[in-house]
Amino acid sequence: MSTPLTMQDWQTKAQQLEINGRAFIDGKYQWAAEGQTFDCISPIDGQVLAKVASCTDTDARHAVSNCRQAFESGVWAKQSPVRRKQVMIRFAQLLEQHAQTLALLETLDMGKPIRDSLAVDVASAARALRWSGEAIDKIYDEIAPTADNEIGMITREPIGVVVAIVPWNFPLLMACWKLGPALAAGNSVVLKPSEKSPLTAIYMAQLAIEAGIPAGVLNVLPGFGHTVGKALALHMDVDTLVFTGSTKIAKQLMIYAGESNMKRVWLEAGGKSPHIIFNDAPDLKAAAAAAASAIAFNQGEVCTAGSRLLVESGVRHQVIELIKAEFAAWQPGHPLDPNTTSGALVDKQHLQSVLKFIEVGKEEGASLVCGGEQQLAATGGMYVAPTLFSDVSNKMRIAQEEIFGPVLSVISFDGMEEAIAIANDSIYGLAAGVWTADLSKAHKTAKRLRTGMVWINHYDGGDMTAPFGGYKQSGNGRDKSLHAFDKYTEIKATWIAL
Repeated sequence: MSTPLTMQDWQTKAQQLEINGRAFIDGKYQWAAEGQTFDCISPIDGQVLAKVASCTDTDARHAVSNCRQAFESGVWAKQSPVRRKQVMIRFAQLLEQHAQTLALLETLDMGKPIRDSLAVDVASAARALRWSGEAIDKIYDEIAPTADNEIGMITREPIGVVVAIVPWNFPLLMACWKLGPALAAGNSVVLKPSEKSPLTAIYMAQLAIEAGIPAGVLNVLPGFGHTVGKALALHMDVDTLVFTGSTKIAKQLMIYAGESNMKRVWLEAGGKSPHIIFNDAPDLKAAAAAAASAIAFNQGEVCTAGSRLLVESGVRHQVIELIKAEFAAWQPGHPLDPNTTSGALVDKQHLQSVLKFIEVGKEEGASLVCGGEQQLAATGGMYVAPTLFSDVSNKMRIAQEEIFGPVLSVISFDGMEEAIAIANDSIYGLAAGVWTADLSKAHKTAKRLRTGMVWINHYDGGDMTAPFGGYKQSGNGRDKSLHAFDKYTEIKATWIAL
C-alpha cells in the first residue's frame, strides 16, 4: 500500500502539472476553430490555471458531424456488446491508473478537497463506467406473446448522436454517469463540460482513445453555454440531449429542442431537499452529523443537499446545538490539504451569490445561528463558513430557492402531516431524508414525499444499482441503474408473419 500524499506532495504535483485546455474532436486535441479561449481560474487562490478553448457553433457542427460519421460507420455502434463491455472496463481502469492526475485537476479547477476528488469523484466515476460496461451484455431484448403464426420482437438500438452537458460541481462523475450507458449502448457522444470546470473532461478524452473507443465516438467541447452549448442544443442532427444543472437552463434546453428537431431531452435539474428529523429519531447525534454533512459536503454545491432541515419541535433545540458542534469539523481549509473537509466555492460569482442569500435570510427574519461569513479571503480564494439559520419559514427565499452553498435552514414542525406538507411545498422534488424509529411512519412518510429518492435514517445513500433523479422541476429521466439505458436507446417492435 502506497503512503498517502501530503499537502506538500500535492502542491509539488500541481506545480509540475501540464494542463491541456484544448477541445478533443475526431481523436485529436485541437484549439477552437475560431481561436477563442478563456481563462480557467482556480477558486483556491484566484490564479489562472490555463487557457481553455472557447468552442462555438463552428466547433459544434464539426463535432456533431464527426460523431454522426462514426455512428453511421458502425465502428462502435455495431461492435458486439461483449466487445464494448471490454473497452468500457478498460476505460474505467485507466481512470483509476490516472486517479491522482484527475483528482488534482478536479481540485484545482473546482475547489473541492483533494480527499474527496480522489476517494469520491474519481473512484465513483470509474465505478460508473465499469458498471455500465458490465451491464450492457446482460440487458436482454424481448419476445412478445403471439399466435403460432407470428413472432413479435422488441429490441433496443442505440439512439445515435448524444450531447451530454454536465455541471461544474462533480465534473468527472456527472460526465461518467452519462458516458457509461451512452457509450456502452453504442452511441457517439459530444461531451460539453461546464466552462467553470472543464479540465477533467478534456484529460479523460485521451483515456477513452487509449481504452479502445474509436476516434469520433467521443468528442469534448469546452466553452460557454450561450455559445457552444446553445449550438449543440439547437443542432438538427443531435438525437438526444442529456443535462445536469440548474432548472433555469434545463427549461431553456427544452425550448431549444422544440425549436429544432424535437430531440429527446433528459434533465437532472435543481433541488431543495427536505431532511426530516422526527422526535423519535433513533440517534439524534447521528442525525445531526448527517444533516451537517448533507449541507457542508462539497461546500453545499450538491443538487441533493439537505438544505431544508425539518425538525420536530420536541428535539429542535437539541438538534440545532448538535449541528453547531458538527460544523466545527466542516470549516473551510486549503483543498490540497488531505485533512480538509470543505474547500472553496467554484468561483467569485458563485461566492457572491451565496453571500447574498445569507443576507437575504437575515433580512427575511431568520435567525443566524452560526457561520454566514466569507473566510480565508487573504488567500484570494472563494471560501464561506458553513451557515445555520433557525426560525425559518418555508415561504422564505432561503427555504424555496436553491442556494447551492453551505447554507442550512431549520424549519420546525409538529407531527407527520405538517412535515409532509412542508416537505412537498416546493417546486423541486429531487431527494429527501427521514429520521424515525417508527417503521410504519417511515414508510408512510416516504410514500407521500414527492421526490425521486428518499433515504431513511441516513442521507445520500445508494450505489450504481439505484436510479438517480427527481420529480417536478427537478427534472426527468434517471441516471444510474439499468433505467439510465432508457435515455440512450430506441425501442423497436418487429412483427413477423410466419
